[in-house]
Amino acid sequence: MLKQFRVPDEIAVRVESGAMRQTVGEIFEALGMPPDDTQRCVDCLLYADDRGIDSHGVSNMMRYYVDGLRDGSINPTPKMKVLREARAAATVDSDRGLGLTIGPQAMAIAIEKARQCGVGTVVANNGRHFGAAAYHAQLALPHDMIGLSMTVGGLALTPTFGAEARVGLNPLAVAVPAGVEPPFIFDASMSSVAGNKIRLAQRLGEDILPGWVAEADGTPIMEEQATPEDFLILPLGGTREIGSHKGYSLAVMIDILSGLLPGAGPALQRTNGGGHHFTVYDISAFTDVDEFKSGMDRYLRALQETPTAPGHDRVLYAGLEEHEEEIDRRERGIPYHPEVLEWFRETTSELGLADRLG
Repeated sequence: MLKQFRVPDEIAVRVESGAMRQTVGEIFEALGMPPDDTQRCVDCLLYADDRGIDSHGVSNMMRYYVDGLRDGSINPTPKMKVLREARAAATVDSDRGLGLTIGPQAMAIAIEKARQCGVGTVVANNGRHFGAAAYHAQLALPHDMIGLSMTVGGLALTPTFGAEARVGLNPLAVAVPAGVEPPFIFDASMSSVAGNKIRLAQRLGEDILPGWVAEADGTPIMEEQATPEDFLILPLGGTREIGSHKGYSLAVMIDILSGLLPGAGPALQRTNGGGHHFTVYDISAFTDVDEFKSGMDRYLRALQETPTAPGHDRVLYAGLEEHEEEIDRRERGIPYHPEVLEWFRETTSELGLADRLG
C-alpha cells in the first residue's frame, strides 16, 4: 500500500475486526436492512478492511451508504429478480439494492450455472455500489472455480486526449485458486488511481503522484502535488506515451460488458441504475483441478522467486500482500483514522446505538 493511502501508525487507532463488524451490522439494520442483506454487506466491507483494501472498506463507503439509505436512493430491502435466463447466463434486476448484497446472490447463480455448463455469467442492472470487486470474485474459490467480477464505476474517467469525464472508473477483479500458495486475486479500476484512493490521500493530507489526474482542461499532471480543486482522473497508464489508451479501452470494455449488456447503460448514459458483471469458470470443465492448482503453486512461487531490481527486496503477485495484511490485521486490529471513528461515534449516537469501538 502506498504511503498516500496508509493511515500513519502514530495516529492510527486499531479496532478489532469483530467490533467493527458488529457496529456496521447494527447501523445497517437500524436503517431498515434485513439480517440476510446486512450479513452480506458486512462481509463485503470487512473483507476489504481485513485485507487492507481501505479504499472500499468502511472508512470511505459507510458514509455514502448511510446517506443513500436515508435519502431513499439505496433500497434497504431489495428483491433481486431474474429478468432473462439461458443455461449459462442470466440478467437480474437489483431492485436498487447495494451490490454488496446483490453480488453474492448473482455469484451464487453464476457458480451453479458454471457447475452445469462449465462457465456461468450473470449480469445485473438497476444496482448500486458493489464494494470491493475482489470480494465477489473470490466467492468462486471454495468451489474450485475462477471468479471474475466487474462493475460500472462512477463517471470520472477522461478518455485519452479528452477534457471531460466520459467513462466509468470501472474496476475489474479476477480470483484464481491455488493449492498451498495464497490465491491470485487481482482487483483494480481501469483508472490510473481508484477514485476512493484520492479521497484517502486527501484525508491524510498526502500529495497525488504524477500521472494520476489531469487539470480541468485535460492536461495530465506529471509532478507530485496537492490534489487540485477541479481535476479529471486519468486512465490506467496516465498518458498516451505510457499506455493510457489501454486503460481507457479496458474501461470502455467494462462499460459495455457491465453496463450496456445488462441494459443499465455505460457510466455516461445510465438508463437503469448501475450495472455489474459476474463470470465463473469451473476448472474441472477444462482440466484436472489438482493439476491446475499444483501448476498455479509452481507459477506463483516462480513469480516470487524473480530476481529483484535494485532497491527492492521481493517480488509480489496480486493477492499475496493482502493475504499477509489480513494475518497482521486479524492479530493487531484494523488501523483507522481517528476522524473515521469519530464519524462512527456520531452516527451510532444519532441512531441510538451503542458505541462498540472503544
